Amino acid sequence: MTAALVEHTVRSVAVQAVRRALDAVLDPELDEPITDLGFVRSIEVAGAAPGAEVTVHLRLPTSFCSPNFAYLMASDSKDAISALPGVGTVVVELDDHHDSALINAGLAADAGYRGTFGHEAEDSLDELRLMFRRKAHTAAMERCLTELLRADPALTEANVGTVLLGDLPAGRTKDALVRRRMALGLPTAPAAVVLVDHDGIPYPAEHVPVALRRARSTRISIDGNAHFCRGLLRTRYEGSGADQADRPEGAEPADHHHQLPFTVKENHP
Repeated sequence: MTAALVEHTVRSVAVQAVRRALDAVLDPELDEPITDLGFVRSIEVAGAAPGAEVTVHLRLPTSFCSPNFAYLMASDSKDAISALPGVGTVVVELDDHHDSALINAGLAADAGYRGTFGHEAEDSLDELRLMFRRKAHTAAMERCLTELLRADPALTEANVGTVLLGDLPAGRTKDALVRRRMALGLPTAPAAVVLVDHDGIPYPAEHVPVALRRARSTRISIDGNAHFCRGLLRTRYEGSGADQADRPEGAEPADHHHQLPFTVKENHP
């Protein structure tokens, strides 16, 4: 199977429509769409609407990527495609991973995370998703404030704690921050303080420089991991670089970057 997508259309269900749906699926650790990262190995559509059959194969940079992350991306992919009009059956398979057989069987049976991993599923996917959404929000705060610091020489790190959403210039970086705040249920009004903790509480003035440095560390970690994983994927799969979208280090993901609903399917005893 090649890295190129199978380009064909069957009535109302097009391969490119499937790919656009997958734009909403994020690598939880890297905070980037799996389509931009090159994780979508192939897309095939067979049959006609309303019962079209969609088969998607995913690939990851290594065979030992976290099973939690792998399952989350594969499950979200199935959910995103299933929501498309005209789709009847969806098969999502993860290739070349040490838990491929287990994950693929769980997805086929709609067993949910705990139903797939059993006693090994110590944490819920909701908790995992929340943790990484908080990290993404932290990185987005830092990007906005660093951009503002570079644009305004009079602004110092010590007083960024008073910056409001309404003070940020319009653009992709601010839009990304607002999306992440909405995903966490944080205020998005112009009068809302930008630099806040996970509960939306502003930091005392004396803690602002440290909070900004910690946020910068989080952002650098996310960007560095994304760069590393892109390189690993290109090394593992010849030609996969052509499926990756270019993104300068520290920049926001592409404009199509958005998020699926917070919850995932779970089967509980």
